[in-house]
Amino acid sequence: MACTSLEDPVEKRLSIEFREQPKRALMQNLRHELPHRLLVAHARPDAFATQTVTMMGRLGYQIVTIEDFEALDAQDDSESPRPDLRLVDERRLAEIEDLGGEAPIPMIVLTGRQGVTGSDSRIVGAVKRPAGLHDLYRLVQQILEDTPRTTPRVPTHLRAHCRRRGVEWDASLLSISENGCLLRTPEAVPLGSSIELSFVLPATGPIELRAETAYQLMPDLGLIFSGLSSEVRKAIGAFVTNTLVAR
Repeated sequence: MACTSLEDPVEKRLSIEFREQPKRALMQNLRHELPHRLLVAHARPDAFATQTVTMMGRLGYQIVTIEDFEALDAQDDSESPRPDLRLVDERRLAEIEDLGGEAPIPMIVLTGRQGVTGSDSRIVGAVKRPAGLHDLYRLVQQILEDTPRTTPRVPTHLRAHCRRRGVEWDASLLSISENGCLLRTPEAVPLGSSIELSFVLPATGPIELRAETAYQLMPDLGLIFSGLSSEVRKAIGAFVTNTLVAR
C-alpha cells in the first residue's frame, strides 16, 4: 500500500523560502557577501506570509533561521556576523538566552492579536503572525534605519507625463512606492510644488495622480503622492510586490 505524506502543503510551500539555496552556499554568502541587514528567525516558516522572507531579502534584509545561523560556527573558526535583529515567535521567547556582557540583540516578536508587554527590554516591536511584507518592512525600517521608509520601493523604467500650471512635459519614473516616486525630469520644479503625474503600470494600465515635490536627489526629484484613491494605492502596491517577486 502506498504511503501518503502527512506534511502540511502550506507549511511545505512556505518552508521552501528558507531552503532556496544549499545551506553551505547560504553560509558562504553571509560570510563573504554580507547583506545590508541580517535578521535571525526563531520561528517556523508559517510565521511569515508567503514570499515575505524572499522579498525582505531582495530589499536588503536577509532572514535566516536560527538553525542555519548557528551552522556558521560549525563550519569554520572565523567570526560569525552579528545579527541586527531577532524575529521571535512569542511561543519561543523562552529559548532566547541573555548574552551576558554583550549588548542584547533587539527582538521583534511575531505574535497573536494580543501583542506584547514591555517586560523584556530586548523586545523593540511586535507584528501579527503570519508576518506580511509591508508590516514587517515598516517595523524593521523604524528600528534599524536612520531615515526609515514606511513602504518598500522598487526601481522602475516607466515613462511619465507631467503637468503644472498649464505646462506639460515628459519625464521618467526611476523608482516607486505606495507613497511616492523618484522622477527624472528636464523641467525645473520648485520644492513644495504640486504637479499632475500620469504613467502606465504594467498589467494595470494608466495611472493619474497628484504629487508634491518633497526633495532633490540630484539630478532627480523626489515626489510624495497626495490624495491617492484606494484603487490606485492598491495597484501601485501590487506592482511593487510583483516586481520584488520577479527580481
